[in-house]
Amino acid sequence: MASYCKDCFLHKHHKEEKGRRYAHRFCITECTVGEKIKSIGNKLS
Repeated sequence: MASYCKDCFLHKHHKEEKGRRYAHRFCITECTVGEKIKSIGNKLS
């Protein structure tokens, strides 16, 4: 996630406005990149 979301404007904005936890949760649940990473991780489990 660190490499894919490094320059993400939304992650940076949410982190500044609402905090690190909210930004991380947003990336996992609503961002297309985060959803793709999560689905790949579920296949590995």
